[in-house]
Amino acid sequence: MKKNNTNKLSSEDILNLAKKAVEIAIEKKAIDVKLLDLRDLTTMTDFFIICSGQIDEHMKAIVKAIEKGLIDHIKAHHIEGYSNQNWILMDYFDFVIHVFNPETRNYYNLEKLWSEAPIVEY
Repeated sequence: MKKNNTNKLSSEDILNLAKKAVEIAIEKKAIDVKLLDLRDLTTMTDFFIICSGQIDEHMKAIVKAIEKGLIDHIKAHHIEGYSNQNWILMDYFDFVIHVFNPETRNYYNLEKLWSEAPIVEY
């Protein structure tokens, strides 16, 4: 597996890294973790990982754990929303991780917006 975003990852590598991020989120007790396959629906990214944290500190812990757990394989291109903590977005180009507080997740309802995306088993 390549170690940074400058080298092209295989489709299998991308899926495995997305699944690893899901596993880390689950280990940190993220709520209602979903892995959506967007490959046939858009060119902006291959996968969305959507999950929730109970409180601000929980959301931060999930994000930090994912970042640390993936750092040997891939670095996030961009992380935003860390200061307001309603919705933290981690952009890894080939997959994007959305860590929401429950109210914001319910409001934006990305699962409904991307309802045609298959949910990947992990």
